[in-house]
Amino acid sequence: MTQQPTLSPILPPSGADAATTVRMEAAGLAALAHALEDHTGLGGAFAQAMAILLALPGRVVVTGIGKSGHIARKIQATLASTGTPSLFVHPAEASHGDLGMIQPGDAILAFSNSGETTELADIAAHARASGLPLLAVTSRAGSTLAAAATVAMILPAMPEACPMGLAPTTSTLCQLAFGDALAVALLRQRGFTAADFSTFHPGGRLGARLRTVRELMRTGPAMPLATPQTHMRDVIMEMTHKALGCVGIVGQNGTLAGLITDGDLRRALDHDLTATLAKDVMNAMPLTIEPDILASEALRVMNARTRPITSLFVLGPDRHPLGVIHVHDLIKAGIE
Repeated sequence: MTQQPTLSPILPPSGADAATTVRMEAAGLAALAHALEDHTGLGGAFAQAMAILLALPGRVVVTGIGKSGHIARKIQATLASTGTPSLFVHPAEASHGDLGMIQPGDAILAFSNSGETTELADIAAHARASGLPLLAVTSRAGSTLAAAATVAMILPAMPEACPMGLAPTTSTLCQLAFGDALAVALLRQRGFTAADFSTFHPGGRLGARLRTVRELMRTGPAMPLATPQTHMRDVIMEMTHKALGCVGIVGQNGTLAGLITDGDLRRALDHDLTATLAKDVMNAMPLTIEPDILASEALRVMNARTRPITSLFVLGPDRHPLGVIHVHDLIKAGIE
């Protein structure tokens, strides 16, 4: 009989091993942050790249292959969603017709850890022939890509977290962080706002969080309103009919004079409601909100009170009621 080989038991991964990986990658990020503060090295190159990208009339063409390609795709998506027109071009496909996607006025942002990725040769040559800026992100200053670049951004060469030193781990994490730093710096320089962000993110939970109170508030006949002289029995009818748990009290000049909530109503039950007027019960200093505040901020305001409130009147700069927002409107819209 053939003797079966003895197999070594596979040891389960330990938390210590995982922590070592994270610490090695964290060390890479720390080295990257330190290098970005060096204005004669990576920090200076970063500033040069920023100047080119801010003045760019066209798009940022992001490229890379392998693991660097995956990072490049993510950075391109981040750039596009934060106000920097961009596209990803696969370097292999570029050699088979996709160079036509690159237009005058564009700049090329190429990721390659080694700087010797042969698939990038045609894009680099096209950039040189077309007079387009080539911005290289690599870890090797003497590499072919760095030599061909308009601006070479040399990331610190740190050990990979892989025990064999082969699988891209620390290097790709640093590429990702560097690309994010570039996108965020461009965002800040362009004054990109949450309102701009919402333009590019209309769907999903993120889109919901970026919606404004103006988009969700109830307006016109849907607003529960009364005057200071309205009898409480009619206030109750208005509150019941509009079903928002409150009634806004509007003065003769059309501004909000106060608010009556269902809580105020309960506290007034010991009065003769047939003879009580709205002005006798209303809160003359209600909490209100502006129309262009993010809906997520409106929900935060509602929940910040010791007793959470369910409705906010929305006022214009002249304190005229523009609408009312209810917590159910926010929840229905997916605001968290």
